[in-house]
Amino acid sequence: MNDFRRIPKRPTSTPGDAAPESGAENGSENGIEQGKSLIRLADDKGLSLAERIANRFYLLSWRTPLHGRHLKGKYPLKLLAVPDDAMPGDARAGQAIRAGYFLFRGTRQPLDTLDFAGSTLPPAIADHLHSFRWLRDLATAGGREQGAPIAESVMRNWLSAHADTPSEPAWRADNAGWRLLFWTAYAPLILSSSDLVYRSLVLNCIARTARHLDRGAEKAPLGLPRLIAWSGVVAASLLIPGGAARKVFGEAGLRRAIDSGFHGDGGIISRSPMAQAEAIMLLSMLAAVYDVRREQIPTFLNEALARAVPALLGLTHGDGGLGNWQGAGAIPPEQVQAIVNASRVRTRPLRQARDWGYQRLAAGSTIIQVDAAPPPIARVAEAGCASTGAIEVSDGLHRLIISCGGATLEGAWIPADLAQGLRTTAAHSTLILDDTNSTALLPDGTLGRGVTEVELNRQELESGSRLDLSHDGYVRRMGYVHRRLLLMSGDGKEIRGEDMLTPAVRRRKPQRLPLQIRFHLAPGVEPTPTADGQGALLRIELGALWQFRAGAGKLTIEDSLWVDADGRPHATQQLVVSHEALPGGSSIGWLLKRVG
Repeated sequence: MNDFRRIPKRPTSTPGDAAPESGAENGSENGIEQGKSLIRLADDKGLSLAERIANRFYLLSWRTPLHGRHLKGKYPLKLLAVPDDAMPGDARAGQAIRAGYFLFRGTRQPLDTLDFAGSTLPPAIADHLHSFRWLRDLATAGGREQGAPIAESVMRNWLSAHADTPSEPAWRADNAGWRLLFWTAYAPLILSSSDLVYRSLVLNCIARTARHLDRGAEKAPLGLPRLIAWSGVVAASLLIPGGAARKVFGEAGLRRAIDSGFHGDGGIISRSPMAQAEAIMLLSMLAAVYDVRREQIPTFLNEALARAVPALLGLTHGDGGLGNWQGAGAIPPEQVQAIVNASRVRTRPLRQARDWGYQRLAAGSTIIQVDAAPPPIARVAEAGCASTGAIEVSDGLHRLIISCGGATLEGAWIPADLAQGLRTTAAHSTLILDDTNSTALLPDGTLGRGVTEVELNRQELESGSRLDLSHDGYVRRMGYVHRRLLLMSGDGKEIRGEDMLTPAVRRRKPQRLPLQIRFHLAPGVEPTPTADGQGALLRIELGALWQFRAGAGKLTIEDSLWVDADGRPHATQQLVVSHEALPGGSSIGWLLKRVG
């Protein structure tokens, strides 16, 4: 179930829509759709009361004898194969494990005091530990001889706490699915012991986890969690003896999960580049399971990867790293490249992800990314951001204009209050009216009234790119439509923008209100205001010199921050153009120009 629909309806996009990064080509020849409307179909109320009650009863059923009987079955004597994991781990995190502690988003958890049975672990690190993703890091930091004793010790600890009775978060569908993939890919680390009783416990728990997912994968939330759960079922069918029936069942479930979890253009429904990268990595790991068993990879799985990779690349900057959209940190270039290499998909970046909602304008060494869609609904995104209309800009290897990002990376460096603040419109490079989010952020984390419809027109001409976007985020509450016009020259050295607020038709007369247009600057960009207060020189460390000019309002320079892929914030600055929205309409032009 996708949360957007596009009007008018067009055929599903394919990787062929990915056009060259440079050169001016026209309209349909390079996959650019010149007009569309995106509509947020559902109010963002999250799960209904009936759905929450049903989920609660399902979780309670895990502790019943009936569910326990469903987990019983034949004990596997071995795994049929050990698939390769093409993704490198984090060597620093792996060295930390060898030194006696887990290191995750600034949090240190000593191995000798790790209590899997307790509930004191922060949610993010608890999921990291229960998913056993850390096995990849441990393997990267050393061989089997050094890693196996550590992995076996943690494994015994986990089995003692959770092998017998399923509970959350340990047996939540996504953690269980990841655990099956990582237990099997790194079986040499957890199954090297000569203790036959321990080996039997591990193999039996792998089989019990698969049976648990057989019954629970379809109940996992839409999007990435359901994809993970069904991937675990399919992997188990190929690696545990007697899996023929499970393979048919699992592949059917996985196909449904892909159809409901991705838009037609390959973008994941949560609109998060971090979730997109995770999904590609997940499907690549599953493809490796087929490879090791010399089984043919299903066509739908290959097609999903072929669509997802160019969509992900569409959000890369000139340095190859990802933009900070929908709460993601800036995933670094080497990690993006490793994910793409693991997928074995060779393609160009998708310039227009129609349904996923991102636009990519590229000319010369300049890349502009635009959030051109309503935010995702709560049931498919835990930290959806009110960022409609925001931009990011890079020049070659250097970022210039950014989003703060990091709302989903809560941890030692990002406390809960800051994470909520990073979801706001003010944390993105766009216009904000009366210090109010374009889509309201409610106390329970869901998104309230705001953007329901985005109108978009894009043209690629010999002279450059033109993008005209408007949204209704302020219409119901304040009576204004926000329209943003972007023009980029054919050589990428000049970006002209205009932000307009116009009275909405058949709405109450809007009032005079303050507005700000924010341009968050990347780390290493040093702004120097001009004498007239209408502009600034932007010096990129080891990079080019850009000039910013505002056509109206007052320009100030304020503090900001930028969050990297580890959830670590970096201090930076932002340009803020302050002006007023007038009942008859307002327009503020601005210019970014490369001058050296």
